[in-house]
Amino acid sequence: MRYYQELFKAPEFTPLLATFAAHVAAQTVSRTALGTLVYDATGSPLLTALSMFGPLLAQMIGATFLLSATDRLPPRTATIGLALFFAVATTALALPGLSMGAIFAILSVQGMLGSLGGGVRYGLLTELLPAQGYLLGRSVLNMCAGSLQICGYALGAVLVNVLTPRGALLTGAALFLVAAAVARLGLERRPPRAQGRPSVSETWRTNTRLWASEPRRRVYLALWVPNGLVVGCESLFVSYAPHHAGLLFASAALGMLAGDTVTGRFLPRHWRERFGAPPLLLLLAVPYLIFVLHPPMPLTLAAVTVASTGFSANLLLQERLMSLVPSELRGHALGLHHSGMFTMQGIAAAVAGGIAQLTSPATAMTVMAVASAAVTLALTPGLRRMRPAAGGIPAGSDADRGHTDTAKDLKATHPT
Repeated sequence: MRYYQELFKAPEFTPLLATFAAHVAAQTVSRTALGTLVYDATGSPLLTALSMFGPLLAQMIGATFLLSATDRLPPRTATIGLALFFAVATTALALPGLSMGAIFAILSVQGMLGSLGGGVRYGLLTELLPAQGYLLGRSVLNMCAGSLQICGYALGAVLVNVLTPRGALLTGAALFLVAAAVARLGLERRPPRAQGRPSVSETWRTNTRLWASEPRRRVYLALWVPNGLVVGCESLFVSYAPHHAGLLFASAALGMLAGDTVTGRFLPRHWRERFGAPPLLLLLAVPYLIFVLHPPMPLTLAAVTVASTGFSANLLLQERLMSLVPSELRGHALGLHHSGMFTMQGIAAAVAGGIAQLTSPATAMTVMAVASAAVTLALTPGLRRMRPAAGGIPAGSDADRGHTDTAKDLKATHPT
């Protein structure tokens, strides 16, 4: 699968994309509204960053206790249920007089249940497309997310001014209902990918099995840490430039869209295999170093746009992860990636907000960018040793042995 039109010939890809689009639009509008609401009420960079990205911290709680459900629930049912829950929770956030404690309690529950969303959605993508089509399909979802974030942050800023933050939150809740309706009408019923009931013990066992392989650990760390630290920079956009935050978020989304388009569609396979993700991960961090100079807004927007093209490193790393995971665990593996990434983003937002509280948003963004680049340089030697063979898994490597061991474990746990 090499061309975008081939994707749309695959049954159910279009309704999955539409469901994803409505969900991303709802999250983007809601996040902008909530960040504005909290900043207006408290004036705190830390609380503002935590309101927008802090719920992601709760993703790891969901990944620890709930993640086995991603492969053990019918995908359509899980997708609809999660969208309806987010609609109700976002409506609750719009209630007047809600205390900060109540706001963060609702956001924590959203984060825990949200840990299932990525695994369900991307696990379903692996069922709808052949293995060689995953990177192209994932890039389309990312491009859709980037486009909608550009529009969503701009629309969110308009809605905040026209309807107030609470009115914008209700708009987000309505979009979550649209996502549920599209999933109900467009996706077919299909059985769970794995047998058995979801359970905490099964979640722990599978997490341990996924983490036991050294090549998978390297990929997970590369997916989680450099990315998360840069999102810590983004969490300070509101406090760095309150009147231009929407433009900064839109620029980040534009850069992400451009990077995913080039990497997913035009980057030749031999370049992907030769250079891998490290150069893109460095590109993600380095432009943020300019914030220490307090540049004028046009230069700031350009730096954010260029940096965000580096988020396309995630496509290459996810493609690598899929080559290291058996099909029965792909939903769980992608859910663990999603939850770990969001958890790291939440941690980074808290750290960045704390540094900004003690110094300034510009200083905090510079510190987070330096940390991201340093982690990338530390991970690069291990990632460069992971050269994929023709079949996608390096023969005779740790990855090959880890993959075989996992398959044996699955056979012992779920005999046919």
